[in-house]
Amino acid sequence: MTGQPTPEQLATLKAVARGYVSIDGERAPILETPKDYGMEFEDVTFTADDGIKLAAWFIPAEGSDKLIICNHPATLNRYGFPGHLEPWSNFQNVEVKFGKVHKALHDAGYNVLAYDLRNHGESDSAPDNAWGQGFSDEYKDVIAAFDYVKSREDLREMKVGLFNPCAGGGAAIHAMSERPEYFEDVKAFVCAQPASINIMSKVALDGMGLGEFFDTFAQEVESVRGLNLNEMTPHLFAKNIKMPTYIVQNKDDVWTVPEDVQTTFDLLPNPGKKLHWIEDGDTRRFIGYNFFGEHPETMIEFFGKHMS
Repeated sequence: MTGQPTPEQLATLKAVARGYVSIDGERAPILETPKDYGMEFEDVTFTADDGIKLAAWFIPAEGSDKLIICNHPATLNRYGFPGHLEPWSNFQNVEVKFGKVHKALHDAGYNVLAYDLRNHGESDSAPDNAWGQGFSDEYKDVIAAFDYVKSREDLREMKVGLFNPCAGGGAAIHAMSERPEYFEDVKAFVCAQPASINIMSKVALDGMGLGEFFDTFAQEVESVRGLNLNEMTPHLFAKNIKMPTYIVQNKDDVWTVPEDVQTTFDLLPNPGKKLHWIEDGDTRRFIGYNFFGEHPETMIEFFGKHMS
């Protein structure tokens, strides 16, 4: 039986809990646009059904009838993450460049719609900067992107695939459960590093010497945002991912455990699923976000197989 946290420990648990379910402080800036990769693009906006306006880039591929809808992990944006600059390098010293992903997709003949989730990039903030790591209202952003596509005569008949990493993937997976009719014709889903927030928070608390107070932490998360921490996991939604899915995960990522992602993968019902482990000894989570930009061949092959 565990004891009660000291007042100092409880204050830490409260602060960390709010950090998990709020996006406070200075946002990571957008340092690149598609123009930096030689691509023409449109700045566009669309609005989720709860009134949150979302900022996006549409990158056209002339003559193509295929579209990849892209989002991003928590604390990042459609550009990526300026981990080579302070103060963001203090969080993770890896610059993430999703422009490389967008460029690889564009060069392979795909139109690209890349948007900032709420509280990120140039999109609106939710009230109180509310954030559920993909397992709360963020699913509405995913649906808003689909509604935008349907609103454009030049896009509505296109074959659609998804590039949605980490929390962006969580939002998509949640949306598949909330609004499955939107995903009936989605051809393929690529997700770098799907995350169970209950497991990641337990790993973080263990690293802080506070693992015995996980239940108190979960209570604080629910108190701040009304979310059940143990339900913030793709495991509960994986059965609803009907399309072929390609997952990549850094096996040495110290923010989680490999078993979490393996379980998510094992629960996927589609036989067209694929899993790749990054095994280079680098323990930084964010290298997994760069994988498809630096090694796009298997992503292009996967989309090509299922979107032809």
